[in-house]
Amino acid sequence: MAAAAAAAAARTLLYSSHSKLFFFPFSNCSKKLHRSIINKNPIFVPLRCLQSAQQNASTTHDPMRSRSSVVDILEERGLLECITSDNLRSISTTSTLKAYCGFDPTAESLHLGNLLGIIVLSWFQRCGHKAVALIGGATARIGDPSGKSLERPELDADTLENNTQGITNVITRILHMNSSSNGDGVGNHLNSSSFFVVMNNYDWWKEVRLLDFLKQVGRFARVGTMMGKESVKKRLESEQGMSYTEFTYQLLQGYDFLYLYQNEGVNVQIGGSDQWGNITAGTELIRKILQPEGDVAFGLTFPLLLKSDGTKFGKSEDGAIWLSPSMLSPYKFYQYFFSVPDADVIRFLKILTFLDMEEIDELEKEMNRPGYTPNTAQRRLAEQVTLFVHGEDGLNEALKATEALRPGAETKLDWKTFEGIAEDVPSCSLASDQVLNISLIDLSVSSGLLDSKSAARRLLKQGGLYLNNSRVDSETKRIEPQDIVDGKVLLLSAGKKNKVIVRIT
Repeated sequence: MAAAAAAAAARTLLYSSHSKLFFFPFSNCSKKLHRSIINKNPIFVPLRCLQSAQQNASTTHDPMRSRSSVVDILEERGLLECITSDNLRSISTTSTLKAYCGFDPTAESLHLGNLLGIIVLSWFQRCGHKAVALIGGATARIGDPSGKSLERPELDADTLENNTQGITNVITRILHMNSSSNGDGVGNHLNSSSFFVVMNNYDWWKEVRLLDFLKQVGRFARVGTMMGKESVKKRLESEQGMSYTEFTYQLLQGYDFLYLYQNEGVNVQIGGSDQWGNITAGTELIRKILQPEGDVAFGLTFPLLLKSDGTKFGKSEDGAIWLSPSMLSPYKFYQYFFSVPDADVIRFLKILTFLDMEEIDELEKEMNRPGYTPNTAQRRLAEQVTLFVHGEDGLNEALKATEALRPGAETKLDWKTFEGIAEDVPSCSLASDQVLNISLIDLSVSSGLLDSKSAARRLLKQGGLYLNNSRVDSETKRIEPQDIVDGKVLLLSAGKKNKVIVRIT
C-alpha cells in the first residue's frame, strides 16, 4: 500500500521539448544529496533531482534487466544532474526508450556547448534506445530567453533555412557515424528500424492556429508560475525587460513535447542543467492534458560543460569551437582538446568520450606516476573526441597536420599537407625573387614571423628557428630551390607555436 501511495503521489513528472525550453507548474528541484535504496544498498549519489521524494521508496531494478541502465552509465561518468523520476533507471533496462534533445538553428553549425546533448543521445543509442534530434525551426523564430540578458536578434527565413540545413548535416553525420545499430539509419519518423531521426518543429507549428492553441494549451498554463521561472525573473528585473514574444517561448516548447509524445512515442527529454525548469514544465503539461497513469515520460538533465575554474568550456581566442569542419578544421578542433589542462582532462575523458572507465582510471593513475609523459591523457582525449565528431578521416587529417607542424618532425612535407593546414596557419605570398637566395634571417622578418633581425638571430642561437620543420643553426643559411616544397611553399617556425606559410607567387 505504501508503495502504491508513493507511486500515486509521484504522478507529477513527465517531460518536455527542446534542450532550450519553456515553463509550467513544477516542484522545486532539490540539489541536496539524498539516500538511495536502489538494489537495497544505501548509497549516496550526487545532485539527483527528483520530482517527488516518495518515488525513491517505490523504485527497484529489475534483476532480469535485458540491457545496461543508461541512467547508471550517465551518472557514473558525471553526465547526470537531475532526473524527474528514479523509475527511469529500471525502465531503461527493460523497455526501449525514445529520447530527444532540441537544437535551435541560431547558427550554421552546432558548437562544443551542444556536444553534450549529442553525446547523451548517443549513450541512449548505445544502450539500445532510439534518439531524436529536434531542430527548432519554429522556436528559433522566437528565441529562447534562458541565460540571455538581451532578446535574440530576429533571423530571416533564408538564414533559418541555411542554419537548419547546416546543423542537420552535423547531427546526422555524427550520430550516423557513431551508431552501432543495424537499422536503416536516419529517417523522418521513428519506427522499428530507424535508430535516430532528425525532425523540425516548424513542420507542425506551421499548421497551428492561435485560437486553437490558446484553447488547447494556453488554458493549462499558469501565468504566476511562468513568471517564477528564473530566466524570466532575471529579465523582468533588467532594464531591457522581456517581450511577450519571448515569454511565450515556454509554451511553444511545451507543445513540442506534447506533439512528440502523442505522435512519435517519445518519452524522454534530455537537456542541460539550465533547462531543468523547462523540462519539468513539459512533463506537467502532459500530466494535465493527457492525464496518464503513472510514470510515462521522463526528464533528464546533464551538467553544463565547465572548466575546473568554473568558466565555460568551449570557447577559444578565435570564438566558438564549432562542430562543422567547414567552420573549424579537424586540426584546430583536435588542438583545442590537446591543450586541456591536467586539472580537467580526466573529467572530460569521462564526459566527452566513450572509453571504458577502467582505461580512464588507469590514465589517471599514470598521470600521478613518476616518468609520466606529459599530455598523454590529453592526446587520448583529443583523439577520441575528434573521432566522434569528425570520424576517422577527420582524425587522420588532424593527426597528419599535427605531425607536419611539429618542429623537428621527420614527416615529409608536401603540397597536399600544406593545403590541409592552410586555413589554420598564418600565411603570406611573396615573389620568388623575394625568397630565393634570401637569408633565412631576412625572410623571417619579411614574412612576418618575427619583428626584427635581432630577434631572429637570437632565436636561431637558442635553437628555436625552423625551416620546413628542420632546425637551422647557421646565420648564413639562404633559401635554396630545394627548400621550396613542390616549388610552391615553405614553412617557417619560431619555436613550437608560431608559424608562417610562405607562398611563392
